[in-house]
Amino acid sequence: MIDENGVQVGVISKEEAIAKAKSVELDLVEVAPEADPPVCRIMNYGKFKYKQKKKLHQKQHVVQLKELRLRPKTGEHDVQTKIRQARKFLENKDRVLISMMFKGRERAHTELGNEILKQVADALEDIAKVEKDKISDDRRMGIILSPK
Repeated sequence: MIDENGVQVGVISKEEAIAKAKSVELDLVEVAPEADPPVCRIMNYGKFKYKQKKKLHQKQHVVQLKELRLRPKTGEHDVQTKIRQARKFLENKDRVLISMMFKGRERAHTELGNEILKQVADALEDIAKVEKDKISDDRRMGIILSPK
């Protein structure tokens, strides 16, 4: 048993431990039931649960949708740079929208955009899966990648 100050008291009977907890007006909580003998601690259980809940809320990560924009004439090195950025976002557990923007006569050659989007998806397939494929309208198309 461990007392309210964190000092190890030793092995004592269940009744003794309950009496000691009642004398200091705290709870007797079993913290390691699989140990032999089981480990119990005298603590304020309500306060303990409150602190655990606060700690859980601090660690939550809000998933965001990050957008990376490309064009059909974007150079190979620039595409690789965008892939590295997307990898960082995915490792941070964010979703990534890869947008392909078309201007003027580029809209007649959407297959170039498809090839670049496929290249990006293939480069990131080890840490991401395609959530939505081929989001498109007149001037843009895209894919959404989410972390695996």
